[in-house]
Amino acid sequence: MPSGLVALLDDISLIARAAAASIDDVGVAAAKAGSKAAGVVIDDAAVTPSYVTNFTPDRELPIIWQIAKGSLKNKLIILLPAALLLSAFLPWAITPLLMLGGLFLCYEGAEKVIEKLGGAHHGKTLEDPIEDVAAFEKARISGAIRTDLILSAEIMAIALAEVATEPLATRGIILAVVGIAITVLVYGAVALIVKMDDVGLHLSERRNSGSQALGRFLLLAMPRLLTVLSVVGTVAMLWVGGGIILHGLEELGWHGPSDVAHMIQRGVEQATGALAAVTGWLTYAAVSAVVGLVLGAIVAFVLHKVLKVGAH
Repeated sequence: MPSGLVALLDDISLIARAAAASIDDVGVAAAKAGSKAAGVVIDDAAVTPSYVTNFTPDRELPIIWQIAKGSLKNKLIILLPAALLLSAFLPWAITPLLMLGGLFLCYEGAEKVIEKLGGAHHGKTLEDPIEDVAAFEKARISGAIRTDLILSAEIMAIALAEVATEPLATRGIILAVVGIAITVLVYGAVALIVKMDDVGLHLSERRNSGSQALGRFLLLAMPRLLTVLSVVGTVAMLWVGGGIILHGLEELGWHGPSDVAHMIQRGVEQATGALAAVTGWLTYAAVSAVVGLVLGAIVAFVLHKVLKVGAH
């Protein structure tokens, strides 16, 4: 009996060590997969604050929470099962679907640019009077969740590519970990950004002169920061959407557009020496944004001028 008990304990110990190693492997894989999607995470964080502007302070956090819940549903209920099913049965369909999502981002970004340049707008803009606050809030949340779906799909696809050789169950766990971690990171950052003016107001009312100075600085800086983030968010839609299209075309065998973008990138890198890494990335992002703007403008023209969708 003692030997049997010892053997059983040894087996339990081995299973426990194997489980711990498996958890460590999942953690490492999730970190690696998440880091690969860092660019899209930054874009997501830049895009989202634009959906939370024009609301009273008491509604900002509830709206962010609603968008964050929608983002989790996007990742865990819609995209995670879809990614696993596609990777198992229709791996060839992932790239075309991502390209459709990228084209939607291009369209969204181009619409915002056209509106800013004085073109006809379709739907509510920040300059329109808000007649029904509840309906406006609902529309903003829905718009943010739709955009998040595309960005989340890109994040999950990048993560999936990094763990494609893992067993199906492990892939599912890693994608879930990445999805939850990135959602917490993005919407935690967004909450901090949009509430920073309230922090500034609180600090400006304290007795300490240093706190007051910092508070006044935050109060002055936050409107400008939100404006910058709104612009960055629009540009992010274009460069992510354009980048998805360029990469997708390359995956489908049409290397020309991507080769041209990389040629421009390499030319700038060679000309900038020590700054090559930064300028190269910025150049490729800029080329992707131009591609996204052109494609998005074409889609907008077809929808609104040819098919008359959303025309007034």
